[in-house]
Amino acid sequence: MKKPLVIVTRKLPDIVETRMRELFDTRLNPDDRALTQAELVEAMKQAEVLVPTVSDRLDSRTLVQAGPNLKLIANFGAGVDHIDVETARQRGIAVTNTPGVLTEDTADMTMALILAVPRRMVEGTEMLMKGDFKGWSPTWMLGKRIWGKRLGIIGMGRIGQAVARRAKAFGLQIHYHNRKPVPQATERELEATYWESLDQMLARVDIVSVNCPHTPATYHLLSARRLKAMKPSAYIVNTARGEVIDENALARMLESGELAGAGLDVFEHEPAVNPKLLKLKNVVLLPHMGSATLESRIDMGEKVIVNIKTYADGHRPPDRVIPAML
Repeated sequence: MKKPLVIVTRKLPDIVETRMRELFDTRLNPDDRALTQAELVEAMKQAEVLVPTVSDRLDSRTLVQAGPNLKLIANFGAGVDHIDVETARQRGIAVTNTPGVLTEDTADMTMALILAVPRRMVEGTEMLMKGDFKGWSPTWMLGKRIWGKRLGIIGMGRIGQAVARRAKAFGLQIHYHNRKPVPQATERELEATYWESLDQMLARVDIVSVNCPHTPATYHLLSARRLKAMKPSAYIVNTARGEVIDENALARMLESGELAGAGLDVFEHEPAVNPKLLKLKNVVLLPHMGSATLESRIDMGEKVIVNIKTYADGHRPPDRVIPAML
């Protein structure tokens, strides 16, 4: 059988690329340079399968220029907010993703930020590096205890539940807002309290963790109004998507002391970061590292390969994304 032409937009782990070369007619991006929109269009005109990442913007204007041979977009990543899935469906192009394999690593990073921000870990490191540490003092670099505090999780899917398990072990009380409650057995295991009203939950928790996907319904879900509902002593952590938070409003409130601090692994206009955030001491900023482990990237690649191979064999890919499910 003729191997499908697969075009990969970014550098993937060597073991993944080697396997893809064995199975498919694969074109790689060894320089790992982000493709321009014109280059993406050219790739879609040639490929039968495109393997994009979160750095590739596949909106409707781009997708309508795809060639007739493009039948599958096998996304390297769980989130598909950078792909107009409905336009792809209308053009007969299937879209797949890589769910499940990012859960534990992203939850680890979320928990790391939940610890790092209230305890001022990055500030402490910077003090040492600058030579400002003159010895222990009972009132120097005081942070806030997290044991016994209330954690409000927005989005209680795989990652949200993994965060809850970690947070419970650190003595946090688990609260959550979701489209619907999780099964009662899960609530009992996590000792979690469901809030149908996001506004009511935000006003009562000490730390907020954003773990929901970016969709039209969640764009600026944490608006200026909702951020103002939070306690001035509260912290916010985001390892999901930057667009879920009104970043300008967040920066203003952190600067004015209306919020105590934030830990952000994602940003509204990546790779650009709000200049106000870069100047603040009460934030921990990371360059989208939530799932950045070798194990996670290899697992993601293996899921991409399974989706392509299943399609090439004439079957329905296991991780197909359906627009109605978003």
